[in-house]
Amino acid sequence: MNKRFMLLALLVALFTLGAAACGDSSGDGDQAADSSSDGSSDDGSGDGDDDGSGDDGSGDDGEDVTQSQGGDLTFHMITHSDDGPFWSVVKRGAEAAASDVGVTLVWNPGNNDPQQMVTDIEAAVASGTNGIAASLPDPDALTGPLQDAVSANIPVYTLNSGVDFYQEIGATSHVGQTETVAGQGAGRRFNDAGASHVLCAFQEESNVGLEERCAGLQETFEGEVTVAFGGLDADQTDQENTLNALLAEDDSIDAILGTGPVIAVSALRASDAVGRDAIIGGFDITPEIIDAIEAGEIAFTVDQQQYLQGYLPVILMYLENTNQNTAGGGLPILTGPGFVTPDNAAEVKALVAEGTR
Repeated sequence: MNKRFMLLALLVALFTLGAAACGDSSGDGDQAADSSSDGSSDDGSGDGDDDGSGDDGSGDDGEDVTQSQGGDLTFHMITHSDDGPFWSVVKRGAEAAASDVGVTLVWNPGNNDPQQMVTDIEAAVASGTNGIAASLPDPDALTGPLQDAVSANIPVYTLNSGVDFYQEIGATSHVGQTETVAGQGAGRRFNDAGASHVLCAFQEESNVGLEERCAGLQETFEGEVTVAFGGLDADQTDQENTLNALLAEDDSIDAILGTGPVIAVSALRASDAVGRDAIIGGFDITPEIIDAIEAGEIAFTVDQQQYLQGYLPVILMYLENTNQNTAGGGLPILTGPGFVTPDNAAEVKALVAEGTR
């Protein structure tokens, strides 16, 4: 019982901060601060973002992570996770939360396939799951199955991508960042750096979170923006070649925003290959992008604190099941955005090595 009250106290503090940040999301996005702990893609988106990824499986029937504290609750986390570094941190956060409250977690990686996610959602509902946490990269495909879960009185939370659609589903809340606001913050960064033409390169087609990142950039950046598909993270050689071609087509491009960490590093390599001294920004965290920021080769990355995107939904589903607690008050619970820059890269790097950032 003491543990439950400690968790409640922690969540009250987090939700107070999230609600305050959400109240500013229609403004200029100044809550995106120069701090690795401010919160923050994802996707997004998002990958999104979305975006990197990194589970230990790839589209199987789900990985049961059974904890030792007992209890008969089973939660399903169903995302567009693929095999990369971003989602491994989300998964680690979810596993830690499941261990903390003594529940069974089933991890379902969709490998960027919305239809696989639909299959996993339907299977979870049929199994009598006690809660579903799902990313929403393709609202058209996923809204209906998640609405069916809500109709079956299953607590549903969205995470990472889908902040603009969770209310339509009837989900209790959304855990993640507001991708448009994150993109707006990136636009102001490029303004301050003196860029005149930014290429916003995305790594996954039909991912609404990545689209919102580029849209937010267009809202605040004072110069020209070109939005283009830069190739999949799964084939970084092809991705770099695609970015090479985009840079070669237009020599006025002097900055690149990669909507994930892998494509941002590919943009650095492509820029070097064509002899372009471009200002580069990215989304999310991997050891490679942190190294590049620390070395001054990449200007910034937007940090959405994906560990929280795994941890908080499990805690929220647990509290809704065991204590009839719901949080957010109909508003999203924001985990970002914040920024990692050369000023704080060393501190974040140490946490990346521990697997929690």
